[in-house]
Amino acid sequence: MLHEGEGRGSSETVAGYLSAVAIFVAVIGIAWHPIRLILPATAIALIAAAMAGPGRRLQLAAVVICAFCFFLGMTIAVATSGSLW
Repeated sequence: MLHEGEGRGSSETVAGYLSAVAIFVAVIGIAWHPIRLILPATAIALIAAAMAGPGRRLQLAAVVICAFCFFLGMTIAVATSGSLW
């Protein structure tokens, strides 16, 4: 028998993996081409948040981390005259 909260759907599992990938790509994007990497990672995080539905912490964390990484990556790129693309 399945108890409440045990049987997660496959879309929630995929959303978790997408969130993890988005976080990883966003953190890499801080140091290397922030626009090229972080903007698609943010889009993936938003898609994962829509797939999982309300009340999922990992997807919320992925969106927040991507937004923070975008801010930090752009700040570092402008301060060091690095490439944005």
